[in-house]
Amino acid sequence: MEPTVTIASGAVRGWTEDGVTRFLGVPYAAAPVGAKRFQLPEPAPAWDGVREATEMGATCAQSPYPAPIHALIGSDGIPGEEYLNANVWTPDPAASGLPVLVWIHGGAFVRGSNARAIYNGAAFARDGVVMVSINYRLGVSGFAAIDGAPLNRGLHDQLFALRWVRENIAAFGGDPDNVTIFGESAGGMSVAALIAAPQSSGLFRRAIMQSGNGSVAADAEDARRVAAALADELGIAPTAAEFGKLGPDELRTAQNAVALAMMIDPDPQRWGASVIGQGMGIMSLFPVIDDDIVPGAPTAVLAEHPERAVPLIAGTTADEFRFFTVPTGITAAVTADTLPFVLTRYGIDPAVAQTYSAQRPDATPAEIFNAILTDWCFRAGTFDFAEANATGAPTHVYEFAWPTDLPGLGACHVLEVPFVFDALDGAHSLTGPNPPQALADEIHAAWVAFSTYGDPGWAPFDSADKRVRIFDIPESSTVADPRAVELDALRQTIA
Repeated sequence: MEPTVTIASGAVRGWTEDGVTRFLGVPYAAAPVGAKRFQLPEPAPAWDGVREATEMGATCAQSPYPAPIHALIGSDGIPGEEYLNANVWTPDPAASGLPVLVWIHGGAFVRGSNARAIYNGAAFARDGVVMVSINYRLGVSGFAAIDGAPLNRGLHDQLFALRWVRENIAAFGGDPDNVTIFGESAGGMSVAALIAAPQSSGLFRRAIMQSGNGSVAADAEDARRVAAALADELGIAPTAAEFGKLGPDELRTAQNAVALAMMIDPDPQRWGASVIGQGMGIMSLFPVIDDDIVPGAPTAVLAEHPERAVPLIAGTTADEFRFFTVPTGITAAVTADTLPFVLTRYGIDPAVAQTYSAQRPDATPAEIFNAILTDWCFRAGTFDFAEANATGAPTHVYEFAWPTDLPGLGACHVLEVPFVFDALDGAHSLTGPNPPQALADEIHAAWVAFSTYGDPGWAPFDSADKRVRIFDIPESSTVADPRAVELDALRQTIA
């Protein structure tokens, strides 16, 4: 069956299988190429006739992940200029009033796309939700702070996509007044930024932040230091006109060189304290404080504007940072002797390791290191944002605790994603060959219930009663924050 729907730009033809209809690679904005690469998004040009929407669309140009990470999750790269596109899965395009979920992918703001197998929205559509996944500009194109270009172009793309959803989702059976945004990693940080952005009012009703951080936003001056380094690498002036003359391969090469230089020499005086501190050692290009859509770090903005809060799910995995350190061999180099030095590199007082060791008496120094960095990069920023949001709207916090069978990774970054999507068949390189389907059934159903009715099925969180849903096998539970002592100690050392 090949159903056709009509949206603002024209007619699109999808395809139906097992009761789910898909419309893939539908442009929501014009191709951002040439000079337009560094301008605000514009509407997609209208087309005549019926446009085929049966294959995934192009992705923003990017480098493959380093080999150890690529082995776990693969890399993205579908060539083409129309990479500001959306995929839609729907139970029935002829229906009306269905809840809508809009997915914002991760990738440290320099990688990723909406085309991954573990982002397959078929299970959400199977369960009565219209699911949309979007691409946005990445890296230099999306987030470099260059003269003559608006800041945060990637976030502007996300807002533009949400306006497209509001205008067009009824054609796919969705309710434009019942939209939930959700995202993981950089996508989760984007969710926080969108909640705090004044321009997002009315574009979504609820939000889910997976493995994000509400404190991430670089000072503009610091971000311009990174742009200057990119320009030096390319031998050009740091202006939109000069960057716009270059192709994606040249931009990507410079981006990789600067990211490597920052990793080798994470000097705040060279790169700016906010870039080094908020980049968490793994990001060089990310949202920048401006006078527009990012008026400040999202948590601080939300604390000042509780009226912008929306019903929220926010959480992390139990062992986020192992994803970055175990496959790359960093963990193997952490010993009792080296632990103080590696913590100092991240600006963390090594004394905090004593608290973590007391709470985890059987943990190795490498495990202590990863626990501290998990909290520093993800849990602290998630809990702070949840507390700020809870002053204005119901907020639910979770921890995904089931460990993968792969050695040393535990419940690492990205691991919860295929469970959320109930897409375990495409995730075995990360989950191991026997991931528990019962856990996918549980967390996926919670996301469906929240996007439909606003209640995921566990008690809400606030600053006085920090209840956390622990997703695990053989059974999940809702408990007082089990890591409060560690997190409080960490906050004191980095204050």
